[in-house]
Formats: sequence, structure tokens, C-alpha cells
Amino acid sequence: MKDKKIILEDGSVYEGYGFGDSSERVLELVFNTSMVGYQEIISDPSYTDQAVVMTYPLIGNYGTNEDDFESQNPTIGGLVVREYNDAPSNFRSTHTLDEIMKKFEIVGIYGVDTRQITRKLRDKGTCKAMITDLGRDTEEALGILNMVKLSRNQVARVSSKTTWKADIIAPFPSNKDLAANRLHVVAIDCGMKQNILRSLLSKGCRVTVVPWDTDASAIKALKPDGIFVSNGPGDPEDAIPVIEAIRELKGIYPIFGICLGHQILSLAYGARTYKLKFGHRGGNHPVKNLNTGKIEITSQNHSYAVDPESIDSTCLQVTHINLLDDTIEGICCPQDRAFGVQFHPESAPGPQDSDYLFDEFIANMKRGGRIHA
Repeated sequence: MKDKKIILEDGSVYEGYGFGDSSERVLELVFNTSMVGYQEIISDPSYTDQAVVMTYPLIGNYGTNEDDFESQNPTIGGLVVREYNDAPSNFRSTHTLDEIMKKFEIVGIYGVDTRQITRKLRDKGTCKAMITDLGRDTEEALGILNMVKLSRNQVARVSSKTTWKADIIAPFPSNKDLAANRLHVVAIDCGMKQNILRSLLSKGCRVTVVPWDTDASAIKALKPDGIFVSNGPGDPEDAIPVIEAIRELKGIYPIFGICLGHQILSLAYGARTYKLKFGHRGGNHPVKNLNTGKIEITSQNHSYAVDPESIDSTCLQVTHINLLDDTIEGICCPQDRAFGVQFHPESAPGPQDSDYLFDEFIANMKRGGRIHA
């Protein structure tokens, strides 16, 4: 018997069945076209306060495990699926998706027409939605939806609260000579996915993670070889402390930004950002590398993009474009050894086409310490 419904701010109502947390929630509704990786999606901090409509119809069939979380405390708001499977079959599975969603207070609804919802979001743009009990008065719920404002500055909520060394999540082999020569990356945590850290560590880097509001002088005191700016949720213009820090650090250290980090790097150089109609979320977005002419299939999750008209007044160069809508997917400032990409080269989940970008960051750091000391 149906017991849940999702109400969109345009008044449309979809009835279904609840799973996960049972509370009522008002969230920003977005969609993701990935065929696999729901565990990584629900634990990606970039989805903070959002309800994700999964376009792939069957979710939950391989359960969840202890290794594939992208954050220790998921902050996604909800999950909307066509068919939910509560009897997973996978040798790695330790818990059902329902159990994990209950643990982290993530609301869910299944049995709804996800194709119709996705088409609505594609045509009209992302919107507010309420996931609630079937008996909830719809008109009253619409009144709440009209009044509620979506939260801002989620980066402050999901960022690390202290500085810490990332080697604890993936210890490097104990070789003193090798350890002494490892490049030191200071990673500014705006809601960083765990696989980004794993990727940097697997390349032999030593990584110190710092909170989002760490100032430039504190970062300099850590004596990094390079600066990494992570992904994260929300409007990049809300991340003022990070923008100010990068503005001061650019031209001194090599810098690499992913997703929100790419947007923050662009803002620090004087470019502008804007909100996309429905964003890019999925594991098969084609991106053209303008330097090589090659097409890379990429994993993406973002609501904002860099304004191409604003690039002309900066020293930035466009390096990648999205072949679906021609939006900017990568920028660089060669003389500062700084670059960023809108997509996720660490790809958890997703393709591995863009893993070379970590090697480019390492090459930039190996070229020497401070750029313009």
C-alpha cells in the first residue's frame, strides 16, 4: 500500500512507497543518469540538501559495503527511484541501501514515474520538492514549499573541522627515503570525496587536509608543494574564504581544482559563475580536451558553471568543453601552473579517462617549489 508522496513546487504530486528515513523533508530536486554507483552518490557531499532522482530504474540490487563511501557522514537529503530492491545479491554487500539511508537519515521514495519527473526537471529546471507522508495535505505542503528557501553555504557544514593528514585513510608504504621525497599537497576540503584523496595518495603524494576557511598564511606555513581545491556543494560564490585564500596563493604554488574547486579557482582569477538550468549529474558526459582534440567520457555532479564571457578579461585559458551544451569544463593559467576541471577525474563511480590530470598536477609540482616567490 502506497504510503509516501513527493510534491513538486509546480503542484505536481507523485505517490509511491517510502524507504530509508521516514521524516518529512523539503529539498532541491535534481536527477542523475548514472547506471551504477548509488552508494557513492548518496555519500557524495556535493549532494548536500538535495533529493536525487535516479534515471536508472533499478536501485539497491547490489546493496552497500564498507569501502565505497565517499564520506563518513552522508549529507544528501533524499533519493527518488522507480524500483527499489531490498534483497541485494553481491558478495561485497554488508547492508541494504534502506539500512544505510535510515542510519544517515536520508529519506527515500520508490514506485514513482522517474522518467516523467526527470523530463520535467530537464524542461523546467531544478525545483524544490517535499517528500512526505501520503496523508499530508497537498495545499498546505505547497504553501510550505513556497515559503522555504533553499539552504546556502553548505560548504561550512561538510568541510573538515580540523587539519589532518590523509595518509590515515590509505597509508603509504613505509620507505623512509621514498617518504622524504614525497610531494606535499595541501587539500582545501570543501566537501571532498574520499576517492580524490585515494587518487593523490596512490600517486605517491603526502596530503594534508585543511578546513575550508583556512587562510593563505596558515596554508603557506604547512610548506606545500601544491594546493588542491576540492569538490563540494552549493554556490561557489558562498565560499568566500576559499576564494580569498586562492587569490593570495595563485602564482606562488601550483594549484589543481576539481568541480567546485574549479569554479572557486575561476572566481579567484576574476571570472564569473552562474547556475545551470538542471546541472550535470551522471557518469557518461562527453568532454573535449581542446589541447589534444580527444573526447573524454566523464563523471559529473554540479549545478554551477563558469561564464565563458567572463574568461576574456582574465589570464585563464579554456582547456575542456562539454559536447552536450558547450559549457566550460576546464581552465588553466599556464604561467601560474594552475588548472581546474568541472568533471571528476577520480571517477567514483565513473570512467577513468581523465586520471592523467593527477599526473599533470604532480608534474607541475615537480617543476619546482614557489613559482613567483
